[in-house]
Amino acid sequence: MERRAFLTKAGVGAVSTVAASTLAAPAIAQSQPTIQWRLASSFPKSTDILVGTSELIAKRVSEATDGKFQIRVHAAGEIVPGLQVLDAVQNGTVQCGHTCGYYYVGKDPTFAFDTAIPFGPNARQQNAWFQYGGGQEVMRAFFAKHGIVQFPAGNTGAQMGGWYRKEIKSLADFNGLKIRIAGITGQIMAKLGAAPTQIAGSDIYPALEKGTIDAVEFVGPYDDEKLGFVQVAKYYYYPGWWEGGPQVSLYINQKEWEALPKSYQAIMTAACAEANGAMTARYDAENAKALKRLVAKGALLRPYPRDLMEAAHKIAFELYDDIAKTNPDFKAVYDSWKPFLEEVQLWFRVAELPYDNFTQSAGRSK
Repeated sequence: MERRAFLTKAGVGAVSTVAASTLAAPAIAQSQPTIQWRLASSFPKSTDILVGTSELIAKRVSEATDGKFQIRVHAAGEIVPGLQVLDAVQNGTVQCGHTCGYYYVGKDPTFAFDTAIPFGPNARQQNAWFQYGGGQEVMRAFFAKHGIVQFPAGNTGAQMGGWYRKEIKSLADFNGLKIRIAGITGQIMAKLGAAPTQIAGSDIYPALEKGTIDAVEFVGPYDDEKLGFVQVAKYYYYPGWWEGGPQVSLYINQKEWEALPKSYQAIMTAACAEANGAMTARYDAENAKALKRLVAKGALLRPYPRDLMEAAHKIAFELYDDIAKTNPDFKAVYDSWKPFLEEVQLWFRVAELPYDNFTQSAGRSK
C-alpha cells in the first residue's frame, strides 16, 4: 500500500517535471524579441559566393532564433551603391553591411587593414592576426570611433592580378595605364605610373568594354568568369600582390548591436565565424575549375614581371611608414600588423612554403 502510494506520487512528480520542461522551452523562446534587420552588400547578385555568404549569415541567425531574428540581404544598388555600405551602416539606413574596408581608404587609410594591403598576409595569416595576434582588438578600437562593430565574415584567399587589354612585359608598361583597383593599392599603382580608379563591382564590365579603363582586377576566376571580363581583355595576370588574403567583413551599427539580447549577439558572432571559413573553402573549390574554363575561352595567363613586383614592394612599405608618421590610428594598427606578419611568415617559410612547393611540383616534370 505504501509502495503503491509512493509510486503514484513519484509518477505524478515525473509527469509534472516533464510537463514543466515542455512548457518552459516555448516560454523562454517567446521572451526573446522579434527583430528584422536589413543587410546591404557591396557586391552584385552575380557574385553568388560573396552575396551567398551574406545569405548564409542571415540563414544561420534565423535558424538559431527560431525565426525571431530575420536579416534581409540586399545586393549592391538595391538600397545603396556598393561603395556606400559603410555610410549606410553608420547613419542607420541599414543595421548591417557586408563589405570590404579598403573601399573606404578615402576616409582613412586605416580601413585597409580590415581587408588587405599590398604584400600583406594570406588568408590563414590574416585570421591568425585577427583572432590571436591582437588584430581584432586594434581594429575594433578603430571601428568604434566610427560607430561600427566589425566581424570578419569571409576571405577570398589570394586573388588574381587582373585582366589587361595589352601584355605587361615590364614596369614601363604601367605608364599611363588606366586600371580599376580598390584600396590603398591605388596609391602604389600611381607611384608605378598607372592611373588608378575605384569602380563598384557592378560597373566594372561596362567601363572595360568601353575603354574607360585599360585593366581591371576584381577577385579571381570564379567571379571573373561570371562578370565576363575575358570577352574584353585577354591577358590574365597573377598573383594579386595587393590581396594575399583579403577579408570581407560584416559591419553592424554599434547602437543596433548594443540593443541586441546577449544570446542574439552570440548567435551573430557564431554565424560570422562560420561565414568566414565557408567563403574561403568555396572559392578554393570553385576557382580551379573556373580557371580551366577561362583558359578554354581564350584567357592568356601571365605572371607579373619581377621588376614590377619588386618596385611595388619597396613603394608599399615606404608608403606605410610615411602614413604611420602622420596618422595615429594607422600607426596603432600597423604596429600590431607588421611584427605579427614578420613572425608568422617565418613559420610559413619553414614548413608551409617548402611543403607547397614540393607537392605542387612533384611529378610535373613534363
